[in-house]
Amino acid sequence: MDDAPALRILVLGAYGLIGGVVADRLALAGHRVTGLGRAVAAPALARPHVAWVARDIATCRAPADWAPVLAGIDVVVNCAGALQDGPRDDVRAVQAEAMVALFAACAPAGVRRIVQVSAAGATPDAPTEFMRSKAEADAALAACGVDWVVLRPGLVLAAEAYGATALLRALAAWPRALPLPLPLAGARVQTVDVAEVADAVLAAAEARIPMRRAYDLVEDAAQTLAGLLAALRAWTGRAPLRLLPAPALLGRAMAAAGDAVSRLGWRPPLRSTALAEIGRGVTGDPGPWRAATGRGLRPLAETLRRRPATVQDRWFGRLWLLKPLLVGGLSAFWLASGALALASPAAAASVLTARGMAEGPALALVVAGAAVDLVLGAAVLARRFMAPAALGMVATSLAYLAGGTLLAPDLWADPLGPLVKVVPAMLPALVLLATAEDR
Repeated sequence: MDDAPALRILVLGAYGLIGGVVADRLALAGHRVTGLGRAVAAPALARPHVAWVARDIATCRAPADWAPVLAGIDVVVNCAGALQDGPRDDVRAVQAEAMVALFAACAPAGVRRIVQVSAAGATPDAPTEFMRSKAEADAALAACGVDWVVLRPGLVLAAEAYGATALLRALAAWPRALPLPLPLAGARVQTVDVAEVADAVLAAAEARIPMRRAYDLVEDAAQTLAGLLAALRAWTGRAPLRLLPAPALLGRAMAAAGDAVSRLGWRPPLRSTALAEIGRGVTGDPGPWRAATGRGLRPLAETLRRRPATVQDRWFGRLWLLKPLLVGGLSAFWLASGALALASPAAAASVLTARGMAEGPALALVVAGAAVDLVLGAAVLARRFMAPAALGMVATSLAYLAGGTLLAPDLWADPLGPLVKVVPAMLPALVLLATAEDR
């Protein structure tokens, strides 16, 4: 930035995959960064060099909603976005309606420049609301009275991974003994290092590139989805996989399952929006960026070479694959436990009545325990209640052990091990608690 005064920059989505790196890069360059997002308590601890404002972008749909946060701001950088509608996400509200209002509010507030992080392939006639809403915001920005730059990254690779990049790392960790069916294996993909996206945002914020233009941030050459997966697998030091031709029907079925799971508050990477966009290719034109800067962006091989894989990367891929199995398996186990007890309450109560407890209290304990099992088994399926449910499973298991030890201590020596088996049964819930954070 040389001797130019520090800019006051507002970054929307400043704790996301792109936004977090962007906020750090801007602050490192000496600018005064304010981050905006829905939940800022954890980011405020992780990034104390950023000032934080809590706002739900989806609710800011009028220029007046933005006026308080724009006071004194020189540059606005939008890194916020949502892939698909769900209980926690409203794509059109976040990516179009709120942005139209924001851009209209910038000139009256004295904002000098706006940097919009859009997406390669954003057009008004795109097949998904994700891309159409991005294109609508891009068009509104082009019509505003403030200098602007639209940056359209391809598939962004970063140290952090969730969404599509998490899925790719997980597939790269697929067991070698099992052939991997891969829908859309021939789809074309151009990647970009998140550090280069952050550098591009900095150049735009400081007006070191031509204003009022859109730039695709993509490497020069595209590779197939299968080729990208092979590169990521080699990056983690694993031998090549055998891929199986997969019909389009399999991809659609997996996306439909992802859409269904999203209604429970999860954000699975493979939903109908992701399938449609991968199918048409994640590609762009690197020419305008090269013309503006005199250089292209790093190819995939160099991006991976600059950040060698660690043991954490290898663990993440395998654990990410196991997490849905943990959730589903725990749910099935606890639901089955509760249902079996309710199906034969007298038989379940006989464990207690045979040791001197009256039938009434024994039946009451069985029914209460079954109800707890059913509630926990159902609750763990919902993203909002997953962590509390897993904690409840651990607490309930400990209560079963304590109660069994008090009322039927002889069961510790039972050859079938009804109490001994409770201990390892708690471990999946503990693993789920340890991996509860998904971003």
